[in-house]
Amino acid sequence: MSAMPLDDRLAIRVTAMPADANAYGDIFGGWLMSLMDSAAGLVAARHAKGRAVTIAVEAMKFHAPVFVGDEVSVYADLARVGRTSMTIEVQSWRRDRHAEESCLVTQARFTFVAIDERRMPRVIGDVLV
Repeated sequence: MSAMPLDDRLAIRVTAMPADANAYGDIFGGWLMSLMDSAAGLVAARHAKGRAVTIAVEAMKFHAPVFVGDEVSVYADLARVGRTSMTIEVQSWRRDRHAEESCLVTQARFTFVAIDERRMPRVIGDVLV
């Protein structure tokens, strides 16, 4: 995903609040990463039709800051499905609350594994390579 993602990939949209920022007013990178993990988890659970857990985060890149009051939209796209694992490409975009233009702020690749009730890996039905 390089251009702004399509709305059908929109997983989460929130407003960045003061509690999410450091003393300089910049939003914590960990807050953004948590949103991205949640968005990827929604996609993984839906595709796996059950519980899935994060096992890796790769290629995390921060492109621009997010500020208090910004609208943050997180997009997630299922990129690959293996026997028990899924790779999900995730992007976060910011928009000033009084503007129309959006800016890519963060992107990463999350890997999830589907698990059963014993928390052991389980086979996913549909494979997408």
